[in-house]
Amino acid sequence: MPEHVGPVLGLLCLFQIKHMFADFFLQTPKMLSGRGEYLHAGRAQHAGVHVLGSILVFVIVGAPVWFVLVICALEWVAHFNIDYCKACYSEKKGLAPNMASFWRAVGTDQALHQLTYLAMTAAWIYYAIG
Repeated sequence: MPEHVGPVLGLLCLFQIKHMFADFFLQTPKMLSGRGEYLHAGRAQHAGVHVLGSILVFVIVGAPVWFVLVICALEWVAHFNIDYCKACYSEKKGLAPNMASFWRAVGTDQALHQLTYLAMTAAWIYYAIG
């Protein structure tokens, strides 16, 4: 196995675990309410929980501090806006869990978050471990 494959797979696994907890176990009622409002404190807090988890993940893999600060700031912006777009779409369409389009919106949201983790991992490979 090439030298960096193990650490890359480890990083992706840690992101998966972090995402599961931040998106499905650690959301508060404040984070879940009023999601269609752009400047929503709950969404900002939710994106912050993701960032704290990512900081922990990057500390585990020994990423440089400058890298962690930059990439996690970008993650906060991405996560905040992905969730906002899903909320606006869901509200506009009146989506509910008993509708197939609700689950397509959830799936798209989750796929975009996963693509964010792939981009973060690629950045780590390129900038942090070269």
